Amino acid sequence: MPDEEPAVVVSYPRDDVALITLNRPSKLNAMNQALIDGIYAACDEIDARPTLRVAILTGAGRGFCAGADLGGFGGDVPGTEGMGRAQQFMGIQQKITGVVPRLQRLKIPVIAAVNGAAAGGGLALVLACDIRIAGTAARFNVAFIRIGISACDIGTSWLLPRIVGAGRAHELMLTGRIIDATEAERIGLVTQIVPDEQLLEAAMSKAEEIIANSPWAIFQTKEVMWTALEIPGRQAAADLENRTQVLAGMTGDSTEAIMAFLEKRPPDFKNQ
Repeated sequence: MPDEEPAVVVSYPRDDVALITLNRPSKLNAMNQALIDGIYAACDEIDARPTLRVAILTGAGRGFCAGADLGGFGGDVPGTEGMGRAQQFMGIQQKITGVVPRLQRLKIPVIAAVNGAAAGGGLALVLACDIRIAGTAARFNVAFIRIGISACDIGTSWLLPRIVGAGRAHELMLTGRIIDATEAERIGLVTQIVPDEQLLEAAMSKAEEIIANSPWAIFQTKEVMWTALEIPGRQAAADLENRTQVLAGMTGDSTEAIMAFLEKRPPDFKNQ
């Protein structure tokens, strides 16, 4: 029976904050076609609302995302109907993998509020976020290797070493072992642990810290910080930073930030 509720729900606890909730709690929010489509749709909806400043990604129920739904993806990717098994599987693989760069291309930062299990593809979603906060019940693992396939999936082989370091990432990918929130914080996978009941409150508090900065500066910072991870040399990164700083310095919000600092008052950003 198909899920009756939307697999992804977008709500707005504040005019400037979007809450993306993975909404298949009976399946620990496992990835099927409806959930993947829902993430893409949520990103499109958020990008179309210029008043938004931060998005928070979390899971309904007792888990964040348990990874791929082993019961099946739930349909063919459009354009692969009638193709061979390998071609159809590649279409599904590419569609799932595409959610990581889609989250990273959002013009606003995404905070992962990790409740419960974040395994396999769920871990990949956590890695795709700009800031990661965990509840005490959060658990993480690279699950792909434990179901007989490569641990290198959905961008994990690229993102995980850059976040926790190659040595730790290789050990986690080769063993598939589960780590708790305390270890995740120790190795830098998450930046903060809070009691489960305070998780969304903590994510909202972090969102408020971000919102205190100008919209353009935040957008440019997010764009450049992810691009910098792909730049092989320091000078190339510096050149990109220089151009970004010149653009940002020409905005009205930059002038407003300086005046607010000098006048010892909160800035009034217009995204202009």
